[in-house]
Amino acid sequence: MQTLVVLLIGIAAGILGGFFGVAGGVLIVPALVILLAMPQQTAVGTSLAALLPPVGLLGALEYYKHGNVNFLYAMLLACGLLVGAYFGSILAVKVSEDTLRRAFALFLILIAVKLFMD
Repeated sequence: MQTLVVLLIGIAAGILGGFFGVAGGVLIVPALVILLAMPQQTAVGTSLAALLPPVGLLGALEYYKHGNVNFLYAMLLACGLLVGAYFGSILAVKVSEDTLRRAFALFLILIAVKLFMD
């Protein structure tokens, strides 16, 4: 049953990733923590590992076909992601699970309020 839940989380994240450009932080991580009681750090690491090939290849290819990829920005973002994910993960594994979960929830609230108000 747990395998099916993880697969369904992946399908939902793929749909959201292709539609909104979000998946890992907005759906996969909370779903793994809430539905499967996975520790926050493990959920983040699992999400990062899962997102590497499928989102980068197939999702971007479809957008590219329609002329919706800025390669210069994509490369700059990739460089930032490479460095940022490394240092972010160093920090994330050093804080408590509760602190990381609360910081993540606060981040989502702030983003939601900003999007709602604009």
